Amino acid sequence: MKTEITVQVDGAPRRLTVDTRTTLLDALRERLGVTSPKKGCDHGQCGACTVLSGGRRVLSCLTLAVTQDGAEVVTAEGLADGGLHPVQQAFVDCDALQCGYCTPGQVVSAVGALDEFAKGWPSAVTEGPGAPRPDRAEIAERMSGNLCRCGAYVNIVAAVRQAASAPRAAGAASAQRAAGPGVAG
Repeated sequence: MKTEITVQVDGAPRRLTVDTRTTLLDALRERLGVTSPKKGCDHGQCGACTVLSGGRRVLSCLTLAVTQDGAEVVTAEGLADGGLHPVQQAFVDCDALQCGYCTPGQVVSAVGALDEFAKGWPSAVTEGPGAPRPDRAEIAERMSGNLCRCGAYVNIVAAVRQAASAPRAAGAASAQRAAGPGVAG
C-alpha cells in the first residue's frame, strides 16, 4: 500500500509517495537524495542513521516514513546555517572522526544530546537532583547508541564537551525550528 506524505527535511518541505513499509532512512536516501544519514546495520544498533525528528533523536532505519508525515526532520546536512554548526566545528577541531562513515549520525546525536542537557533531562548516569552536566560520563552515556568502528570515542567526547560550551550548540535545532526555514538559529 502506498501513501503520500509531506516531510520538512532540513528546512525544505518534501512531498513523496511511499510504500507504508518504507523506512525514513530509505525515503531520505533513495527517494530524496539526502545521503548524510548512513545505512550501517539497518537494525537500530549502530546509530549511523540518526536524525532529529521534532528536535528529538531517532534512528531513521527503525522509523517508518509514514509516521513522519508533517514532521520536521533534520539531518547533519541541515545543521549548518552559513557555516559549520558548533558541533560540526568541534568534531573538526577535536579530530573526532577517522573514516567518517559514522560522523553524520554522531554529530546529529551530539546535537540531540546537548539539547537534552539544555532541557535538564537526566540520563541513566545522572547523579543527584538538578540539571545534568556535560561531563565525560554523561556524554558517553548519551552517545552510547552511536558506534564508531575506528575507535574515535575519546575525541568524540572531547568534541561534545567543546560544543557544550559553544553558545549556539545547545538547543540549536530547537531554535532553528522556532525561527523557521532559512533563518539562523
